[in-house]
Amino acid sequence: MSHVMAMAVQALFPKAQVTIGPWTENGFYYDFDNPEPFTEADLKAIRKQMVRIIKRRLPLERIEVSREEARRRIEAQNEPYKLEILEGLQEPITLYTLGEQWWDLCAGPHVADTGELNPAAFELESVAGAYWRGDETRAQLQRIYGTAWETPEQLAEHQRRRQEALRRDHRRLGTGLDLFSIEEEAGAGLVFWHPRGARMRLLIEEFWRQAHFEAGYELLYTPHVADLGLWKTSGHLDFYAESMFGPMAVDERQYQLKPMNCPFHVLTYSSRLRSYRELPIRWAELGTVYRYERPGVMHGLMRVRGFTQDDAHVFCLHDQISDEILAVLDLTERILSQFDFRNYIVKLSTRPEKAIGEDAVWDLATKGLIEALERKGWAYTVDEGGGAFYGPKIDLKIEDAIGREWQCSTIQLDFNLPERFNLEYVAADGSRQRPIMIHRAIFGSLERFFGIMTENYAGDFPFWLAAEQIRLLPVTDEVRPYAEDVQRQLRQAGVRAAVDLSGDRLGKQIRNGEKLRIPALGVIGAKEAEAGSVSVRSRHGGEHGAVPLNRLIEAAGAANAARATALAL
Repeated sequence: MSHVMAMAVQALFPKAQVTIGPWTENGFYYDFDNPEPFTEADLKAIRKQMVRIIKRRLPLERIEVSREEARRRIEAQNEPYKLEILEGLQEPITLYTLGEQWWDLCAGPHVADTGELNPAAFELESVAGAYWRGDETRAQLQRIYGTAWETPEQLAEHQRRRQEALRRDHRRLGTGLDLFSIEEEAGAGLVFWHPRGARMRLLIEEFWRQAHFEAGYELLYTPHVADLGLWKTSGHLDFYAESMFGPMAVDERQYQLKPMNCPFHVLTYSSRLRSYRELPIRWAELGTVYRYERPGVMHGLMRVRGFTQDDAHVFCLHDQISDEILAVLDLTERILSQFDFRNYIVKLSTRPEKAIGEDAVWDLATKGLIEALERKGWAYTVDEGGGAFYGPKIDLKIEDAIGREWQCSTIQLDFNLPERFNLEYVAADGSRQRPIMIHRAIFGSLERFFGIMTENYAGDFPFWLAAEQIRLLPVTDEVRPYAEDVQRQLRQAGVRAAVDLSGDRLGKQIRNGEKLRIPALGVIGAKEAEAGSVSVRSRHGGEHGAVPLNRLIEAAGAANAARATALAL
């Protein structure tokens, strides 16, 4: 279908040059270099042309050619992007023809002819900018996205899910609910947490910290910068330099913003000699890191340049690996399930061809991961050779309310940093031994998880997490003093309550509260003020009628203590 689209574009816009046009999970795209920007009207015209091509039942034929023949064909078409693509291809060079005239370099395979495509089951969805080869210093292209299915019913379901994803878009909800913003004046990819979002973030952090204390972790706080030499020792300058900001000169020394927390935890471990009796050591940190992301890939909270990792490192003995990994899996489930993520897709990645460490250590580490997964009872797939060069790992994706999968948690064993930093412990026989280091993140990053969580809930957050839990709506100015006293008593009980001071009519106060998805609204009129009650309506429980104030305070406090989804009255 992507070839059909490219053929249609070049039929309607002869000056358009094609670059790449792959399939994606739910569709396809092609990048074009065209003198004029494509419009919505152009997309409609391209779609009509695609239908004409499909109905002609044009054959798609695979042809093997020499590199010289491919170059001759490309030069005859004056397609410079194809020449650059050709340079990176290995022989044999394959191309696919579409009818007698149009062709492109492609590995295939494809349907036999365009008649196998359903003209009623595809759509062109949008146009976006894209840099050639993802490099912002090179030509800016136009990317046309499309989707294709076997039946119109499948297309309709995809479009319904797409509209639902748009409704849940965390960027739109972040603005509408006044949670956060990205202020370009400060720089791209830097998040500003507004009071409502900051309150929610604090609640998440407090839950995270408490869960870690109960799981036997201690907390660390480490700097945001370090001498450049640290990143040479850790290997980040060799393997990660493109994703790091440039160094800064301070007192004739070079300092580097940290892209990772791990070397700092390693230094903390090496601050004194450890005994085997101390292991395992479990340290966690909500550490803010800084990474250079290209302008074209940043996206709301999902890809930013400054973010906070819920990082943790466990230093343990070889025979403690299975127990420690199982404990991490248990903690991961406890934390993610609190946010209603209960469906997990788990992958175990094993030793790649290029790896450090002895075979026996790799075998022991991989066995420990497998044993922990089996003890946990989680199904998993194996990615043979997909591990990091420094150790095997477990990756965990979560499934949201509309079936999308998100990569969040990762557990990685590391033989590299203990070796690079000469980490040791005194073994039972008095010898010096290397500990095993486990890298572990559950949210991945607070920013990205907050975005995923916002889309999962569609901004309709559970009671315990809502920035504003109860909004009090005074019907008249005369009852405002009582409303403010109710607010005071709720806040003293730890309930996040506010009074609507707008002076608007009750109907508008209710609409404003519903727009902000506040879990409970409390209407206060003369009768409520006289009786010492509040007329409560909740988002999920409907109208509760007049509720005595002491009962409301007790119920809201109990909901917070239980981290409940809704207020039970």
